[in-house]
Amino acid sequence: MKLSKFILALLTVTFIYSCSTVPLTGRRQLSLVDDSQINQAAAASYQQLLSDPKTKVISTNSADAQRVKRVGQQLAVAIEKYLNQNGYANQYQFAWEFNLIQSEEVNAWCMPGGKVAIYSGILPVTQNDAGLAVVMGHEIAHAIARHSAERMSQELAAQAGGSIVGAATNNKSSANIINALYGVGGQLALLKYGRDQETEADRLGLTFMAMAGYDPNTAVTFWQRMASQKNGQSQPEFLSTHPADATRIANIQKAIPEAMKYYKK
Repeated sequence: MKLSKFILALLTVTFIYSCSTVPLTGRRQLSLVDDSQINQAAAASYQQLLSDPKTKVISTNSADAQRVKRVGQQLAVAIEKYLNQNGYANQYQFAWEFNLIQSEEVNAWCMPGGKVAIYSGILPVTQNDAGLAVVMGHEIAHAIARHSAERMSQELAAQAGGSIVGAATNNKSSANIINALYGVGGQLALLKYGRDQETEADRLGLTFMAMAGYDPNTAVTFWQRMASQKNGQSQPEFLSTHPADATRIANIQKAIPEAMKYYKK
């Protein structure tokens, strides 16, 4: 009994001192994994994906690939400016990369450290720069909010009361988790973001696109187009754990006034 109480007390102290704060939303989150090692693992996984013969990276000579890089860089500059001006400069280390991948899959993601992949199958839905900014702002928001690290921390805490936390701090384990999270190397994506994290990414994404000079109001019509993509069939991977369409759009409409405070044409 005494040992159990000691372990409980130790875990409580660990959780209290192993929290971080999400920019803008101010939400406290569990953080039991090392950011630098996660970023290294993500960078390695990203390069593994790009070098895979099955991955067709669209040349930067194409207009679509140039658009992805242009919109991505505008978001990155605006986001880093905000982080630097609000005391987060030392908490984030980004080595941004933006690549367009040839695939019919309607999907996009951003790994920790700013490694972004846009699948060409989503471009007909984005339609223009603003629509692309909605997608990229949302995915980058997952990285800014450290949702990958949070999901890993939750998984670790659920296993043996957090006793294997140390295992996640080595590069090999971090790489395995990153690969599983993003489905790199033929692995299935196992650690999905939760709906609360998706809603938070929507909110942050609106603000980030506004900071970069894109009108947050365009997010509503984009998500309406995304909803129409289902057509009674299985939903795109991009929507796999997202809130119901009507709920998401309603939440976005509520968050737009907050984002508009940062909007500069």
